[in-house]
Formats: sequence, structure tokens, C-alpha cells
Amino acid sequence: MRPEVTAKAYLEAITKAGKADLKREMRKLAQEDCGLEEPTVAMAFVYFEKLALKGKLNKQNRKLCAGACVLLAAKIGSDLKKHEVKHLIDKLEEKFRLNRRELITFEFPVLVALEFALHLPEHEVMPHYRRLVQSS
Repeated sequence: MRPEVTAKAYLEAITKAGKADLKREMRKLAQEDCGLEEPTVAMAFVYFEKLALKGKLNKQNRKLCAGACVLLAAKIGSDLKKHEVKHLIDKLEEKFRLNRRELITFEFPVLVALEFALHLPEHEVMPHYRRLVQSS
């Protein structure tokens, strides 16, 4: 086997592991810290995966992307009051070590990358939802 192929496979494995860890953090924050329900978390996962598939994630922005995905999913999928949105932003800022202003500003580039398609078809959300329910 060629060394560059091995190194590439190794880097992809690290990236997948990092993405899985971040999704675990997203879930914990959304459900345990903020009381969001599984469908909302599943939507955030779909947004995050779409960004990954479009090549928009990197080491520098992955937590901002994850935070923006959770925030957008919560705004679309939950009936949050103003103080609940503030609480969610506080938790995202604390757990992901994000700057509040950066997070809020980053929502728009994420929206653009998702082509403003925040309402997701059921077939995209259900696999994530099933996994979330099964692991609860």
C-alpha cells in the first residue's frame, strides 16, 4: 500500500471521529442542557452533515458550524421564547467556547451554505431521529 493513501485514510478516520465527538457534544448540549427534543437535534445533525458534505467544515470553523446548526434547528424546530434562545446561546458559548457575536454572525453563512433550505424532508431527518431515540 502507498504511504500517502494510508495517511489519507488515517486523516479521514480522525475527521470522522472528531465529527462524531462534536455531534455527541451537540446532542448533550441541546437535549440535556437546553431541553430540546430529538427531532430538533436530528435537524441540527442533518444541517451539520450537509455542511460536511459540501466541504464547508474545517478545524477552525467546525464548532461555529455546529453551534449555528443547533441554533438554526432550535429556531425552526422548536417554539422557543426569547429567554430560551438566550439560554441556548449562553450554553453554546460556554460549551463550545465560542464568541457570542461570532456565533450569531456565523448563522448567515451557514444559511447560505444550506441554500436557505431549513425545512427538511422526513427521509433526511428520520435516520438521525431513530438513532437518537434508540440511544436514549
